[in-house]
Amino acid sequence: MGNAFQAAYDSWSLPIPLTLALLITATVYARGWLHLARTLPSVLPLWRHVAFLGGLCSAWIALASPLSELDDDLLTVHMVQHLLLMTVAAPLLLLGAPAITLLHGLPQRAVRDGLGPILRWPPVAQLGHHLTHPVVCWLAGAGAVVAWHVPALFELGLKSERWHVVEHACFLSAGLLFWWPVVQPWPSIPRWPQWSVPLYLFLATLPCDALSAFLTFLDRVVYPSYLSAHRPAGITALQDQEWAGTLMWVWVTFAYLAPAVVVTMQILSPHRIVEMVRTRPTRDSSV
Repeated sequence: MGNAFQAAYDSWSLPIPLTLALLITATVYARGWLHLARTLPSVLPLWRHVAFLGGLCSAWIALASPLSELDDDLLTVHMVQHLLLMTVAAPLLLLGAPAITLLHGLPQRAVRDGLGPILRWPPVAQLGHHLTHPVVCWLAGAGAVVAWHVPALFELGLKSERWHVVEHACFLSAGLLFWWPVVQPWPSIPRWPQWSVPLYLFLATLPCDALSAFLTFLDRVVYPSYLSAHRPAGITALQDQEWAGTLMWVWVTFAYLAPAVVVTMQILSPHRIVEMVRTRPTRDSSV
């Protein structure tokens, strides 16, 4: 296995355009964060900056590191890429409150005269309102996972570099939409009550569990391209598929249920219950 990773590293070349794009994004974000941290230090603490940079680094590892040299040979590596994009990079980017921070990091004249009017244009605002509805976000996340693992579409991504880029872009975009109702990046407003978040996450594990069980227990190789791929250390295509399915099963379970547990603990905390009782309207006040 070590020889395979060494070979991948030897054949790897740094993707300059993608790396530059991520570095520029990090620079713009840092500029915006420094500006906002001076005026809103309690809203944009340092950990949000670290989370956003962690999201960019996770995306770089998935798309631009030597790991990307192995995705055509090992389904398990391909699965790691998808999971990094959807369950690590996406929520970390949202935790960084990217919209408001990036807008303050861009030249203000460009925002005022160009980007601002576009974002305030009613059709664009309405589109954003609909796209961030929890039902749409859930369907986007589940749909991307299921659709891109359909053999015909998955094989298209393996055989075409252009479609491979589209596939990865879909996973990251769907991940950002999926985690939006969970993270609620500041200054967005929740559309559903907080108690719905654990249910939202639990239901999201179901299509992933079905797909991972299908890959793990099926007695034939689903994706023909991996039958002829060069795999390290004598790993068979069927073993690789089983490992990919198992990885998805375990990873998604922790990635989705861990924040569900955290949110549930917040809801059931004594402080939160006392606050809800205090703010609940009394019968007299409603008359």
